[in-house]
Amino acid sequence: MMQIPLNSLRAFEAVVRTGSFKAAADVLFVTQSAVSHQVRHLEEWLGAPLFDRAGGRPRLLPAGQDLARAVSLSLAEMEAACDRARAGLRAGPLVIAAIPSVAVCWLIPRLAGFRAAHPEVELRVIYAMHGRDVDYRDVHLAFVFAKGPLEGAGVGAEPFLSGASVPVCSPALLQGRRAERPSDYLSLGLLHDTDTGGWAEWFRRAGVPLPMTAEVRTGAAVFEDFNLLRAAALAGQGVALCPLAMIRPDLEAGRLVQLSEVSVMEDWGYHLVTGRLMEGAQMQAAQAFRDWAYAAREDAGARDGATGGRNG
Repeated sequence: MMQIPLNSLRAFEAVVRTGSFKAAADVLFVTQSAVSHQVRHLEEWLGAPLFDRAGGRPRLLPAGQDLARAVSLSLAEMEAACDRARAGLRAGPLVIAAIPSVAVCWLIPRLAGFRAAHPEVELRVIYAMHGRDVDYRDVHLAFVFAKGPLEGAGVGAEPFLSGASVPVCSPALLQGRRAERPSDYLSLGLLHDTDTGGWAEWFRRAGVPLPMTAEVRTGAAVFEDFNLLRAAALAGQGVALCPLAMIRPDLEAGRLVQLSEVSVMEDWGYHLVTGRLMEGAQMQAAQAFRDWAYAAREDAGARDGATGGRNG
């Protein structure tokens, strides 16, 4: 069977849509005779006339009416498909949501590396607040903190870093002293993240079951955001339980010191969530970011933080 004459169908549809051969020629940017020739070619290919050309305006015959409806619908579907394809190629910014701890302590300090490796990817980094659902309709990838395997978030979640946390403080707080026993931490002051439960669990694991008595709470400060807790520890205001994965640079630079190998929160972790289905350039950008993020984690020496905390 001969191939369908697509150019002729396009000319035919334009005549039907505009109501005349001349108007069709104008919208197609060709001559009127070219449009007439294409329609004649289509009629010859079909073996039947499509228009009654008597009078001033062409009038569709029954066979032409059926064909016009089908061609119009087909062209509309093809145009919609092309629009979707163009949208995929014209990928907008890759939206990355990150809880404040990851954004400030991990992502932003390393982000220049991704931008240098992928200057073609436009990024938009926004906050994801711990304890609040992320609107994955507007987010491509998200860093979140959760307990155990993460299910039901976006279209997929991968473990990224461990939440294993250890006691740390500023060297200035010690003033040359050694805090060798858990009881020493009480004199230095305890800093709490959200509530006092973290320290109660830590003392139990350290072999010093210690109820959160008034003595423990005296002078205690509770912070609702990890970045606030970290800032207080850096300022020498007390001892804090901080995730190794987030404070490793502080330890390496000597801004904080680790007081014990005993850790808590190993069953919690940071996850990288794929927020929504993507295609085309957007999918490629998201994959490039995921690949970069995991490579950066390994290059930064965060393998220990990704596979579990240290216990002593």
